[in-house]
Amino acid sequence: MSLNDLKSHLADYAKDTKLNLSKVLSEEGAPDLTPTQIYATALASAYATQSEMVVQAIAAEAAAVLSDADMQAAKAAASIMGMNNIYYRFLHLVKDKEFGSLPANLRMQVIANPGVEKVEFELYSLAVSAINGCGMCMEAHVHEVLKGGISRLGIQSAIRIASVVHAAAQSVFIEQSGGQALANAA
Repeated sequence: MSLNDLKSHLADYAKDTKLNLSKVLSEEGAPDLTPTQIYATALASAYATQSEMVVQAIAAEAAAVLSDADMQAAKAAASIMGMNNIYYRFLHLVKDKEFGSLPANLRMQVIANPGVEKVEFELYSLAVSAINGCGMCMEAHVHEVLKGGISRLGIQSAIRIASVVHAAAQSVFIEQSGGQALANAA
């Protein structure tokens, strides 16, 4: 499935998403990010949405730009943040702050050795954390990304990519759910 195939599956109400999808995946639409950063961020975000159609479309486009190491890093960011975003969001939101003093006791070695530049992995992890809604993780990743030399405009671009990829997955879900509801009603 290509990006154009994905866009053709989006209904008229998702016109903004269709248009934004093309824009945020371009260097013009994602200022201060390299093509590798754009597509790996999009791929990590796609995995975070858990939409098979969105993953297939983004992966097909990303394959022309990303190395195997970049593809693995996008997968690793989505995977590790799937765990960390739950755990650290819990710590952030509970009133009992004693939980924060307990050791996490979770293996997170991939963060130290992601197989790509650390700043890039942090950027992909930031995008996934935004989709998963973990404020504590977003704050930590923003700090690391800024320290690694990516600009605020680059960070904003990554978050825009995550938001549009998430919107595409939401639109696919709406259509898949609506179609099933109509079939069941008949």
